[in-house]
Amino acid sequence: MGVGEIAGLIAAIAFAILAGFMIYPLIRLGKLFDQIAETVKDTGDHAIPALDESVTTVQQVNKSLEDVNKISAAASTTANNVGALTDLYGSFLGKPVIKVASAVYALKTTVQSFVNKKNINSAASNKGE
Repeated sequence: MGVGEIAGLIAAIAFAILAGFMIYPLIRLGKLFDQIAETVKDTGDHAIPALDESVTTVQQVNKSLEDVNKISAAASTTANNVGALTDLYGSFLGKPVIKVASAVYALKTTVQSFVNKKNINSAASNKGE
């Protein structure tokens, strides 16, 4: 056995030892990839029902918002109708009521003025006697 053969044998043994040390990390790396693949699969399995539930939730929220929009539109229409009705009553009844009230006030003021003058004249005539 020559020096070249011994050097080749030492190189072969060193390569075998190096390969032996590299097998363990490679096996662990393979297990890690298996776990990652399983995690991705489980995540996908759980994500699909969650997405389906979120789609259902969004549809229900949209339906509720449509109902709220209908209620808001009805309330707005009601408010507009009440405003128009108030304007109608104001123009139909407001002016005549104001005229009647001012006529009653003028009549009351006139009667009070007449009664006051009569009382002043009676008091003056009572003083003179």
